[in-house]
Amino acid sequence: MARKKTPTLTEAEYRLMDIVWTNGPLSVAEVLERVGDPPLAYNTVLTTLRILEQKGYLAHKASGRAFIYRANVGRDEAQRDVVNHVVARFFGGSPRELVLNLLESESVDDAELARLRELIDRKAGPA
Repeated sequence: MARKKTPTLTEAEYRLMDIVWTNGPLSVAEVLERVGDPPLAYNTVLTTLRILEQKGYLAHKASGRAFIYRANVGRDEAQRDVVNHVVARFFGGSPRELVLNLLESESVDDAELARLRELIDRKAGPA
């Protein structure tokens, strides 16, 4: 039985999830081919994929002697889970506090502000 997925991924886990999200279902060898620099050992990739499966992010099926891993969780869902975790842990469950913190600590250009206004207006609905 899979463990409950955790809201955060380690850097190594994210690196492999990104490969699966981008390329679709892959064998361990196919993930390894796409790892790039710094390279990883086959056993490291296999162990990390198994951990991701235990966490609920991946599932596998047998294909001959190989296991093919596919994402159980989409990139968007994983991003939302991380944001929800950060909001709950660091901002007392308040998305408002997170947004205010970002706006106060980051330089937001006019195009980003316009996009934020558009999203807020759309979320607010008709007046």
